[in-house]
Amino acid sequence: MYGERAIPMELPGSGRGGTAGSQQAAQGTDADPAIPGALPGGGVPLPPPGLGGFGNGGPVPGGFGNAGSPPQPAFGHGGGPVQPGFGHGGGPVQPGFGNAAPVPQPTFGAASANVPATVAGPSLPVLAPDRASFIAFVADEASEAALRGGLADMASSLQIRRGTARTAARSLEREVTPRTLLVDVSGLDDAFAALEELASVCTPDVRVVVIGDNTEISFYRRLIRDVGVTEYVHKPLTRDTARHLIGPMLVGSDAMDAAIRGGRVTAVAGVRGGVGATTVAVSLAMEIADASRGHVALVDLHLRGGATGLMLGVRPSSGFRVALEEPGRADGLFLDRVAIPIDERLRLIAAEEPLESEPTPTEEGVRRVFNMLRQRFNHIVVDMPLPPGVAERVVLSIARHTVLVMGPDVASIRDAVAARKMINAVGSMSRAMTVLNRVGVPGGISPKLIAEGLGGQPDVQIPDLPRQVPRAINLGRPAVREAPALRKALAPLTQEVTALQAAATGRSLFGRLFSWGRR
Repeated sequence: MYGERAIPMELPGSGRGGTAGSQQAAQGTDADPAIPGALPGGGVPLPPPGLGGFGNGGPVPGGFGNAGSPPQPAFGHGGGPVQPGFGHGGGPVQPGFGNAAPVPQPTFGAASANVPATVAGPSLPVLAPDRASFIAFVADEASEAALRGGLADMASSLQIRRGTARTAARSLEREVTPRTLLVDVSGLDDAFAALEELASVCTPDVRVVVIGDNTEISFYRRLIRDVGVTEYVHKPLTRDTARHLIGPMLVGSDAMDAAIRGGRVTAVAGVRGGVGATTVAVSLAMEIADASRGHVALVDLHLRGGATGLMLGVRPSSGFRVALEEPGRADGLFLDRVAIPIDERLRLIAAEEPLESEPTPTEEGVRRVFNMLRQRFNHIVVDMPLPPGVAERVVLSIARHTVLVMGPDVASIRDAVAARKMINAVGSMSRAMTVLNRVGVPGGISPKLIAEGLGGQPDVQIPDLPRQVPRAINLGRPAVREAPALRKALAPLTQEVTALQAAATGRSLFGRLFSWGRR
């Protein structure tokens, strides 16, 4: 199993033996004639079939373990009868990754109190101080892209290979076990047999993340409880899942806990005015509500001149500004007073302050409001201005996703590059995603030139919709309901935020729970 303490293991004749009677031969000195079959140079051959394995004691079924009285030719320390398997302990244990209980089957395990700290047996990979921090074996391109996008800046040694758990088992027979291992079990006829095979070639301290397409709760429970893997993630694997679920294992820190506790915050900001960030924020909030069937809050931090209310055909109140400025006023009834119902699962929280007013949100007020929102809503989409003020900096510090909306022009390229640097500078735990809006507008720069300016392709590209979007906004209707092309373009972003297929319907409750990842 994958346990808390690795036990050094050695091959027969590699330098360490079990009892005093076999110590001399095992240490590489002259063979002891009292030990049948001793080899020159310290090696001892395997016992005859059916008589013993790696261990001293009475008759022991062939395998790796420890045994009792009178000794047979073998390596190890005395004990009671042991069944074949890796590990040490008492009663039966199923194959898997984790801490072994008594009498393990083929698996990894931490030592029992009755077993000496040094136990000879089959050699396991040596724990090298410079071993890879992360190796992944994935079966599809989408999962590989999600890992590279989510973990690129979090691991000095990031190896992603194509294959499944069986591929991993074959590779790790000849390689040093990484600290964290991700394997794909999609398409395998017997995932547990493949994981058992993998367990036989890895060191006990490895942390294993499994991804697959099985949503059965029994499958999940068996992986976590019986097999002992660290995490199971149902596909599709997203950059967010990779960053917030696997990322902490790589950095060895719980620094992301605050960002993933409670409802998920998605910050949407235009790199400059007029690029359509509010349209994207409103449309994304509605798509998240439809795809996840969760409770969604759309928050507009444009306290003066915000347009979310206009796009949805409602008029906000002034209570939101008061709560941001005076934390004590944000009591238990705050959400009921200021949250405007848009549909069954979507609420709008916004303000409409006079242009001559000067709202002054406080950091304490913003944190209190968002703590309340995250206790009530599964997703919070925030339409916010740049550059960030006090309120925006708090949002960036807790956001799981930051969406930067730009247009097809030179100024947007410049400002998008600057915005990404700024987000990293303020200590945001999210990776900025870029949305290129109005692709194909007359006079706009081509996507190819924009990709060169950004240093990579935008994550999402929305075509220019000169008729549908302006008409929907003027009528106070959600543009995503009036323009199917907008909904289609936003599907990858919706999937990234919800970790669900945007077009999926009828998903089971357990499937939706899995898509969140274990927190």
